[in-house]
Amino acid sequence: MDHQDTGKPHILVDADACPVKDEIYKVALRKQVPVTLVSNSFLRVPAHPLIKHITVNDSFDAADDWIAERANANSVVITADILLAERTLKAGAITLGSNGKPFTENSIGSAIATRAIMADLRAGATQQNIGGPALFSKSDRSRFLSALDEALVKLSK
Repeated sequence: MDHQDTGKPHILVDADACPVKDEIYKVALRKQVPVTLVSNSFLRVPAHPLIKHITVNDSFDAADDWIAERANANSVVITADILLAERTLKAGAITLGSNGKPFTENSIGSAIATRAIMADLRAGATQQNIGGPALFSKSDRSRFLSALDEALVKLSK
């Protein structure tokens, strides 16, 4: 049985480029909440009954589809993918970026619009340096730990 079928809180992680896996393990084990990491390739994960890894095929959006199909009101989803965040919010999940900032019904529209603008700018950029996201910082890691803890407390009520 999948952890998410139990009606209890669980964490789903879009794991391929997730920089906070160790933090997720730490909080999940302390709170005794199951974690499912989903990726397109092999990941080394701790050998623990609460931690499960699913390797999906390498087709475009396979990991996103797997997560979106299983996300529900008992889920905390960790992803940097804005379109996946939109899908999991629609499923009722609490959705956090790896920097600890929550995606919400109120913020997702502007996040999608910004994503589209940045894609257009990158597509049109020839000489100028558009840049990418800010570097992941110690404060991002700390914010993430707090946000994940908060989300799990909210789900356990």
